[in-house]
Amino acid sequence: MATTRSRLMSAARTCLLRDGYAGTTVRDLVAESGTNQASINYHFGSKDELLNSVLFELNSEWGDLLFGALAAEPPGTDPERRWARVIESIRANTGLWYLNFEAVALAQHDEAIRAGLAERGAAARRALAHAFAGLDEASASAEQIRAVGSRYYGLLIGVALQLITDPDSAPRSADLTADGS
Repeated sequence: MATTRSRLMSAARTCLLRDGYAGTTVRDLVAESGTNQASINYHFGSKDELLNSVLFELNSEWGDLLFGALAAEPPGTDPERRWARVIESIRANTGLWYLNFEAVALAQHDEAIRAGLAERGAAARRALAHAFAGLDEASASAEQIRAVGSRYYGLLIGVALQLITDPDSAPRSADLTADGS
């Protein structure tokens, strides 16, 4: 049988992806988990701590899937093929991306969310610099990895925003690799 803590985490996952951060209430979490309000405070300290924990867990899972898939590609794989994998992953996880953009707005007033997003952004920059430019600590400086990773991270976030708000006009993988100079 699932523990109270795991039932709360599962409920928070369901509620966040269905209703978003602001739309998830304690009442929703209690109903979805079959627990009580006191169990949220006992196990997590607050509803926000529970939601933040699950938000970061969801982001880590998506990152592991995407960056694992990109890392599995042989060196020198066509960038268009890599971007196609990224786009496919975003389309398969639109609920998470809406949640991510909501979390960015919440970060203005929540240091824990801001710090968590910054930490995951740094990991994403490193993974993207490696996946698209072959850069890692053995082959490049930390500043070069940050700069190159930032360019690809900016593209990733921009593509995700376009895919969830206007999927019919969003860039295709060929658009992202076309020489636009």
